[in-house]
Amino acid sequence: MSLFSFFKRDTNETRSVGPNYTAAIMAARSAWITGETGTAELTATVQGAVSLWEGAMGLADVDGTDILDRRSMTLLGRSLALRGEFVALITDNGLIPASDWVISTRDSKPHAYQLTLPETAGGQAVTALAGEVIHVVIGADIAQPYYGSAPLTRASLTSGMLATLETALGEAYDSMPLGSQIVPFPEAPDVDMDALANGFRGKRGRVLLRESTAVMAAGGPAPSQDWRASDVSPDMQKTMSLQTLESARDSINHAYGVLPALTNKGTTGPMVREAQRHLAQWVLQPICALLAEEATNKLGTPVKIDVMRPLQAFDAGGRARALGAIVQSLAIAKENGVDIDKAMSLVDWSDG
Repeated sequence: MSLFSFFKRDTNETRSVGPNYTAAIMAARSAWITGETGTAELTATVQGAVSLWEGAMGLADVDGTDILDRRSMTLLGRSLALRGEFVALITDNGLIPASDWVISTRDSKPHAYQLTLPETAGGQAVTALAGEVIHVVIGADIAQPYYGSAPLTRASLTSGMLATLETALGEAYDSMPLGSQIVPFPEAPDVDMDALANGFRGKRGRVLLRESTAVMAAGGPAPSQDWRASDVSPDMQKTMSLQTLESARDSINHAYGVLPALTNKGTTGPMVREAQRHLAQWVLQPICALLAEEATNKLGTPVKIDVMRPLQAFDAGGRARALGAIVQSLAIAKENGVDIDKAMSLVDWSDG
């Protein structure tokens, strides 16, 4: 036995790798960056909801730190609405939002980051520990609690339908002959009729001609009923496209916490205020609580963020009446020697 044959390895290696693993990873990475299709984010419905998030977070009251300025809060609102995450490096000059990042975890919590900071000359790679980074996540999965997901990603079926409908309707209105009519036309050579037929497409509001089919055998004129014009405008009501578009738009708004009644043409002032309260109280204020907790842990100082007061997302008249009743009750309690703090604790009221 030769020495080479003794050390010869088996050329057939068996590795435990799932099928199409690389393709699956690339597809997941692409979907994370651009969304399912990447076109639904361009619709006016999505941009309207994102603008509400962006403006509301920019107006929020931040107490306890100067690092969360209005510019950073606005970027945070847009990033959360479109990506479901916001990552920023804490520096002496304020927060620097990251355009891309890689997370290293320990005990299912971020331990270190590899950040890509945007610069005019290209991205700058920075490595930072978790204590140096503000990281806010919404819509996290239990399998990956350190990654967030945007509302649009969680409603991918509706967002894809919305983008498809808007694209289809745009192509239809661009091509179909709206307001066109076809009237009879005497017999002509096929070349002329083909040229005339090719000119039908996109002839909006014009009168089109066609060859008359009801001609007498002796070559006389056609009957009068054959000369009536025919409208060729498509009947879009039968396709239910407009109703489907409105339903998809309402679903997208609902996914972002915007009540569909806000975009209804018959909405009223009280309904607009209720939609504003719903967005601020049930969607944006919980996000502000997450951000305040993250900032408190990373900055070491108590941070409070309120989005309700700047947006006036409350019943002003009801609060005024409640304040009057509270002042009157406190005055009566003080006169009767009642412990005010104990009375407040009975109704579960506190400084917060």
